This record gives sequence, structure tokens and C-alpha cells, in this order.
Amino acid sequence: MDDVCATPLPPPDPERLRAFWARARRAMGLPDDATYVDACPFGDHVELADELVELVLHGPKRATATSLAELVASGLPVPAVGDLWVACDGRQVPRAVLETTDVRIGPMSSVDDEFAWDEGEGDRSRAFWLRVHTEYFTRAYAALGQPFHPDIQVAFERFAVRYTEP
Repeated sequence: MDDVCATPLPPPDPERLRAFWARARRAMGLPDDATYVDACPFGDHVELADELVELVLHGPKRATATSLAELVASGLPVPAVGDLWVACDGRQVPRAVLETTDVRIGPMSSVDDEFAWDEGEGDRSRAFWLRVHTEYFTRAYAALGQPFHPDIQVAFERFAVRYTEP
């Protein structure tokens, strides 16, 4: 996606998120004290977030990759199997509850064909995955004030969709 068209993400609405989580928790039969690890969009701008959450809701996206540097900078833990998290669209509207089903930590360059396929983006090839994630991680590392290189450490995370709202 052309960065010229990249609209910055707005701040999240805590009240909207609380109401969504209450509905999701009831629908999934979770106890009142159940929590989620994070609530966030995929990507770093509105257009990308909207595109990727639609792939979760109506398409093949069942994996994501996050650099360890981004996790550290945001104060989030490394994903773990069983984690619940909320996927938001580009307007920060909560759209789905996802559950982490598998995590592997490794260099970005170690992505394999199966993981690229499970991410469900573009033609689902490893070559496409490497191209778009190099673009994304280059932006993310620049925002962190760190140099990007193809062997940055990444959490390769697979997930299942547990709850959605239109």
C-alpha cells in the first residue's frame, strides 16, 4: 500500500472496548473476571488495519507476526498459547476475539511457506510475505528509532477466531 494514502490510526475508545468485551465474554461463556492481553488493529494505518481485519472476519487470515522490539516498546508480553486478544479495525472498533494457538520466535527471514499461507495476505506466498513485512517492519523500526534488518526477531503467531461482530 502506498504510504501517501496511509491514514494514522485514531486512539482507541475504552468504553466501546469495555462493552465489546462484556458481550464477547458472555457469548463465549467466560467468567466475569476473564481478561484479554491486548486490543489493537493489525498494521500501522487505517487502510491496512481495515484490509487485514476483513481477512480475519471473512477470509483466510489465521496468523500474524510481531517484532519483539515492538512488543517491548509497547510493554506487551510475547504471545503465548491460550492468550485472548481483541482485533480492531482501522477506526479502533473491536471486531473479533482471537485466541493464540501457536507461537514460534525466530528471525523474520525464517518465515516459511506454510506460515505465509496462514497469514492469508496477497497471493499468500513467502515472497509476498517477505516483501510486505519488510515494508511494514522498516516503518515500525524507524518509528522506534532502530535500524531494520532481515533477521529481526519476530513472534510468528497463529490464532483461532473465537467471537466476531460486524
